[in-house]
Amino acid sequence: QVQLVESGGGLVQDGGSLRLSCAASGRTFSILNMAWFRQGPGKEREFVAVINYSGGDTYHPDSVKGRFTISRDNAKNTVYLQMNSLKPEDTAAYYCAAMVGYRGSYYTRGNYDYWGQGTQVTVSS
Repeated sequence: QVQLVESGGGLVQDGGSLRLSCAASGRTFSILNMAWFRQGPGKEREFVAVINYSGGDTYHPDSVKGRFTISRDNAKNTVYLQMNSLKPEDTAAYYCAAMVGYRGSYYTRGNYDYWGQGTQVTVSS
């Protein structure tokens, strides 16, 4: 079992920045591929970023590329999402997810084994 706990959400103005953290426990963190997803009001949960188990590979979709950066610290069992130049359309609950090994596309939420409870990010215009 893996427990994931997100933190760092909050209210920020258009153009502002936030850094989300996701602390993992219960299993060797360094073997987990980690991702962030988000779900806005009335929307499907969407992929935001992924980082592989070693931290050597990351991917961000066009919607956040150049503004969001995923990183991890295996010594601290923590993955981060640095979010800059935030826009009102980034308003969502942000979820951390863990994949044990490789189960398929990183962009597909069904391929992840564990999820956090989410942290709310609200961007005001």
